[in-house]
Amino acid sequence: MRTDTTDTPERGGHGAVGHVPVLLKEAIDFLAVQRGGTYLDATVGLGGHSCEIAKRLGAPGHLIGFDKDPAALAVAQKNLAPVVSRQSLVVGESVSERLATDDQRSDWPLITLLHGSFADLANDQRPATIDGILADLGVSSLQLQDPARGFSFQAEGPLDMRMNPMSGETAEQVVNHIDERELADVIYEFGEERRSRRIARAIVRSRPIQTTRQLVDVISAAARPMKHERIHPATRTFQALRIFVNHELDDLKALLAAAPRVLKPGGRLVVISFHSLEDRIVKDALRDAVKQGLYRLLTKKPVTATEEEIDRNPRSRSAKMRAAERV
Repeated sequence: MRTDTTDTPERGGHGAVGHVPVLLKEAIDFLAVQRGGTYLDATVGLGGHSCEIAKRLGAPGHLIGFDKDPAALAVAQKNLAPVVSRQSLVVGESVSERLATDDQRSDWPLITLLHGSFADLANDQRPATIDGILADLGVSSLQLQDPARGFSFQAEGPLDMRMNPMSGETAEQVVNHIDERELADVIYEFGEERRSRRIARAIVRSRPIQTTRQLVDVISAAARPMKHERIHPATRTFQALRIFVNHELDDLKALLAAAPRVLKPGGRLVVISFHSLEDRIVKDALRDAVKQGLYRLLTKKPVTATEEEIDRNPRSRSAKMRAAERV
């Protein structure tokens, strides 16, 4: 479990205000991007990692970006497009104008941005067609900074928390409608919150809860900070609800299961996680795949941010990156 005092680590965002992609150099180095290859950014976010991958692919290459959040995809399109004057940019089935005016821009790869979960990877990609997969599992700055999305406990907003705001249950529906025991289990399992039963009991007694501020007040009253605790008392409960609402761990397992099938021999998988639940799933999946002869492990221990990066971007302190190569 991370111990930072901010809400949630963020991803994506080349050029986004106040945002720096986490472990950018390390991720690109482990991907070992080959010119003309096909690479998949499973969590394109605002386009930070994607831009660095695209720079190395060249015109023969193809970059595919997934994201559940249509707003993030729209920003990613803008963040990627100015670099290439919108050349070779594809969003779903819509192909933009090809306006490259010089050799550098004409060497930009084909970029396809897809609205959906990377859990659909196995259904969308043919076997052994991908040279590399990057998955940065943090929440984007776009989501955190918009109070209307409900991700942050530091701003008043509706209890939504859906990465895809067009489908699925909201956090408000979960908080107000599931029974106390199930709610406690969600908070304990996905937030690793030892005070889960006390918090769930307080939430049920305070229903209906409709805003982030109401929920924060209920949690803060029920679970006062423990001695030496460095995080806000609502951190783990908000994390748990977000993971539950967005099926994040199930989607991660689906990605890890599909990756060996779609990667070419020599293809690389790089995953950046931000809390112990994610990292444990990635570590165990890679270990099991190595035993099955599917991967060569590239990181015996997770790669973490340098002190310089943490000083520049405090959210990076909880990032852990693991990488493997398909054999």
